[in-house]
Amino acid sequence: MEWKDNNAFPVEDALEMILMFNRSGAIVCANAAAKEKLGYGDEICGGHVSGIFPGTFQTDGEVCAVLELVGGGMQNLMAYRKNMTCFPVEAKFTKKEDADVCVCMMNDLLEKEFLNKKIEQMEEEIQQASKIKSEFVANVTHELRTPVNGILGNVRELLDLETDERKLRSLNMMERCCEDMHKLINNILDFSKLDAGKFVLDPQKFNLREMLDYIKESHMNRITEKGLEFFMTISPQAPEFVIGDELRIVQILNNVLSNAQKFTSVGKISMEVVPTAVVDGEVELFFIVVDTGIGIDKADQDKLFKSFSQVDASISRRFGGTGLGLNICKQLVELMGGTIGVESAKNKGTTISFSIWLQLPEEERAAMETQKETLMPVARQEEETVEEFLQYGTEANREELKKNLSKLILCVEMENWEKAEMFMESIRQLTDGAPREVSMLTLRLKMAVQKENYEKISVNLDKMKALLELEES
Repeated sequence: MEWKDNNAFPVEDALEMILMFNRSGAIVCANAAAKEKLGYGDEICGGHVSGIFPGTFQTDGEVCAVLELVGGGMQNLMAYRKNMTCFPVEAKFTKKEDADVCVCMMNDLLEKEFLNKKIEQMEEEIQQASKIKSEFVANVTHELRTPVNGILGNVRELLDLETDERKLRSLNMMERCCEDMHKLINNILDFSKLDAGKFVLDPQKFNLREMLDYIKESHMNRITEKGLEFFMTISPQAPEFVIGDELRIVQILNNVLSNAQKFTSVGKISMEVVPTAVVDGEVELFFIVVDTGIGIDKADQDKLFKSFSQVDASISRRFGGTGLGLNICKQLVELMGGTIGVESAKNKGTTISFSIWLQLPEEERAAMETQKETLMPVARQEEETVEEFLQYGTEANREELKKNLSKLILCVEMENWEKAEMFMESIRQLTDGAPREVSMLTLRLKMAVQKENYEKISVNLDKMKALLELEES
C-alpha cells in the first residue's frame, strides 16, 4: 500500500523505517525500508502494531488513546520481524494532527552501530595516512636540507676566495638557487604541518614598528632594483608593542610582498598597516599591499589561495613557485583569527589585504582603549582631506547606498548569503572611486560577507553607517 498523503509525508524512499497505524493498532501504511527490514513486504499493511512491538502494545483496545510514548523522545525498543527474530531499534512515535493516525519512525541500532564503526575505522585510516604523509614530508625535507646546506656552505667559502668575475656570477647564482631551495623546503614543511593540524603558533611580545622596519629594509633593495617605488604607511594609532607570533607575521608579509614584486614590472608597491578594532585586550591589525602588476582576472581569483595552484601554467613557467605560499598565508591568517582577500583586475594591479588579531601588553591596553572609537579601517592618505571625504558622491548615490545597506542587513539577518553577496556587490560598485576609508571598509565588509561571519559583518556595518552619518553632517 502506498502513502495516501505524499505531500505531507514524502517518505516512501526514506532510509529509516516508517509505519502508520490507526487508533485500534492496525497498520495502514509502511514505507519501503519498513517492508524490507521487517520481512513482511506488502503484507505488513493490515497487520497489527503489536506484531512489531509485542512488549509495548496489546492486540486490543485503542492503541493511540493510551499510547504514553506519543510526543516523547527517542525510545530504545525491540522490533520483531515476520520470522519472529528481533533486533534493537531507536523509535519515535508522533500523532498526525489532522488525522486519527500514529506515526512510528525507527532506525536499526545494529545497522547504525555497524555504520558508526565503519566511520570510526575510516577516520582512523585517514588519520594514519595523514600521519604517514606528514612523517614522510618531514623526513624528505630534512634530508633535502643536508645537501643544500652543504652546497651553500661551500659556495659561500668560494665567494670569499674567488676574484674572477665570471666565476663570481656563477657562484652568486648557485647561492641564490640554494636560498630559493630553502624557501621551497620550508613552504612544503609548513604546508604539511598545517594540513595535519599540527601547526602551533608561538606568541611572544615584540615591537611592531621594528618588525615592520625590518620588512621594509628586507624588500626595499629588491623592489627598487626593478625600478619600482616602494611605500610603507603605518597608522600613528598602531600600538608599539603587541603579543603574537612575529616569525609567522613576517612570513606572511614576506610572501605577499615577494608576490607583488614578482608580478610587477612597472609602477609601485605600497603597504599600509592600521588598527581597526580593540576588543577585550586584543587589537585587530589590517594590512593592505597594493601593486601595479599584471593583475588577475576575476574568474581566476578563487585559485589564488588554493594549495598547489596558480592562475595558469604560464605563470609557473615564467615566475616559478609551488603555488603554496598564499595558501600557507591564508591558513596562518586564519590561525590568528583573521581573514585574507584579494581585489584585482587584469593588467591593473592587485590589492591583497588581510587582518589578524594580536594581544596587547598591559602597558598598551589603556592607550588603545581610549582611542578605539576613533579607529578607522585604513590610514588616511595626506591628499585625501576631510573636505574631500565629506563631498564624496552625489545625494542619489548616498541614498542608493543606504538602501542597499538596509537590504544587506535584512539578508544577513535571514542568513540568505547568496542575496547578501548580490547586494554587497552593488555596495562595492556604489563606493567605487570613494576615498580610501570608504572603499577599504567596503572591502572588509565584503570579505566578512563571503566568510558568513555575522560578528564581523555587524562591526563593519556599524562603521559604514557611521561614515554615512558623518557625510550628512
